[in-house]
Amino acid sequence: MLKKWNVTIPPLSGDVPRKAYVWLPDDYEEHQEKRYGVLYMFDGHNIFRDEYAAFGKSWGMEDYMRYTGKDLIIVAVECNHQGKKRLQEYSPVTYRNKAHGSITGKAPIYMKWLVKQLKPWVDSHLRTLPDREHTSLAGSSMGGLIALYGVTAYNHVFRQAACLSPSLWVAPAKLLTMVSRSAYAPDTVIFLSYGQNEMGNHPGNRAAISSVAAELFAKGVNLTLRVVPNAFHCEAAWEQEIPIFMECLGL
Repeated sequence: MLKKWNVTIPPLSGDVPRKAYVWLPDDYEEHQEKRYGVLYMFDGHNIFRDEYAAFGKSWGMEDYMRYTGKDLIIVAVECNHQGKKRLQEYSPVTYRNKAHGSITGKAPIYMKWLVKQLKPWVDSHLRTLPDREHTSLAGSSMGGLIALYGVTAYNHVFRQAACLSPSLWVAPAKLLTMVSRSAYAPDTVIFLSYGQNEMGNHPGNRAAISSVAAELFAKGVNLTLRVVPNAFHCEAAWEQEIPIFMECLGL
C-alpha cells in the first residue's frame, strides 16, 4: 500500500511542507511480527505513480512492487521544486558551470536530516530492520548523485546504493576527490548506470563516469557499472533499470 504525508526540512526550507511517500508491502498489516528492510529514494513525486510525477511519467515503482511482492519498505521524499533548490539540496559540493550557474551544495544538510531525523522516525513508526545491512539508497540524475554521496558519507548507515545517471559532470574533479578521500566497508554495493544516448549530454560526462568508477573499484566497492543501450535520461529509462538494480542490491 502507498501512503503520503507531509514533512518539513527546517534547515533547507523552513516550515514549508513537502510530500513524503512510503510503500508498505501488501502483507504488512497481516503479519504484525514481520520486519522489513528500507530503501530510501529521492525525487519522491516521480517514484510511484504517473499522476504524482513532475512530467507525467514515474518510475512505476508501485506497479513493480505489487507485481513482485518484495518484502521491502520504500520511503521517498519530494524534492524542493523552487528555482535551483533541487540542485542545491542534492549536490554534495558547491560548483559553478554554464548549465546551472552557481550552486551551493547542500546535500550534507539534506543527508544529515535524513539520517538524524527521517530514518529514526521511520524506524520508530514502522516495523523496519534498521541496521546497515538492510538500509539502502536509490536515485537518478541529481538524485543519483546524492545517493552516491549518501553511501559514501554515511557508509556506516547505508550498505548500498543505486545511482542511475548520477550527475557527476557538474563538478567532476570535486566529486572524484570526494570518493578518493572516503573509506568504504568491503561489503559496500553500488549500482551505477547511464543511458547510451545521454553520454554526450554534457562535456566531460564520459570521463567523469570512468574516473569515479575506477576509484570505486580501487576502493574495493562491489560495483556494477552499466551502460544501457539506446537509453535516454528520463523516468521511462530508469523504470527499465528497476529489476536490474534491485537484483544487484539483493532487494
